[in-house]
Amino acid sequence: MDLTPTIVPKSDQLNADDLIAGPITVTIVEVTKGTAEQPVNVVTQEFGPKRPYKPSKSMRRVLVAAWGVEAAAYAGHSLTLFRNPTIRFGSDEVGGIQISHMSNLAEPLTVALTVTRGKRSPFIVQPLVTEPVKDTSGRDWLKELSLAGDDLDAITALGGAARIAHAGDTVLGMILAEYKRVQAGEVK
Repeated sequence: MDLTPTIVPKSDQLNADDLIAGPITVTIVEVTKGTAEQPVNVVTQEFGPKRPYKPSKSMRRVLVAAWGVEAAAYAGHSLTLFRNPTIRFGSDEVGGIQISHMSNLAEPLTVALTVTRGKRSPFIVQPLVTEPVKDTSGRDWLKELSLAGDDLDAITALGGAARIAHAGDTVLGMILAEYKRVQAGEVK
């Protein structure tokens, strides 16, 4: 029996504790404005709008260094996130989420990040390489998408399943477009 589902924290965001079982690769659906304390919400196909990844300032700097300042361009890009148990909050090691790999990189990216006041250290992110694999699931993704209607959770789950099954860019793009339409409250 896999205990991973039993240790998921009840939270409104992705937490370092979600990654105790190991790193995860996620695909960005959109980036939205957050609060003053956590200004960025990275909505992913895997966790949906109810549990966005809220990157730290250092990880936001990595995102900008890799993909530029316009967050709207991040949709469709992927990240591998991991739990770094040595991340500090004040004087305590509390653990945190960092990025190990990113899609759309031609080579490893090194960014000098602040580790303590006045001290910077290089942080290296590797390119996320995925080989195209043919969808052998036999599922009719577009029929399932039409049956999902305006159910944002169902569309999110379908997008995650389609990505895992390697349904292809066309199908994933259509699911993503439908997700954005429903989230914006647009009527068909």
